[in-house]
Amino acid sequence: MPLINLVIILVVVGVLLFVVNKYLAEVIDAKILKIINVVVVIAVVLYVLSLPLGGFGSISTIRVGR
Repeated sequence: MPLINLVIILVVVGVLLFVVNKYLAEVIDAKILKIINVVVVIAVVLYVLSLPLGGFGSISTIRVGR
């Protein structure tokens, strides 16, 4: 994946998190917003870490043990 695609994905996720935190903060409880933020950040970190392995599809081909 080219670097520009990664940057675009990170910017889009950042803008979406900003919009959720800015405009839904009045509607949703702060604890739920924090959970949403943590889940999204963990998902993005896992996605970025999986890129050198070829994405999530190749993770299922890794064997541990025999």
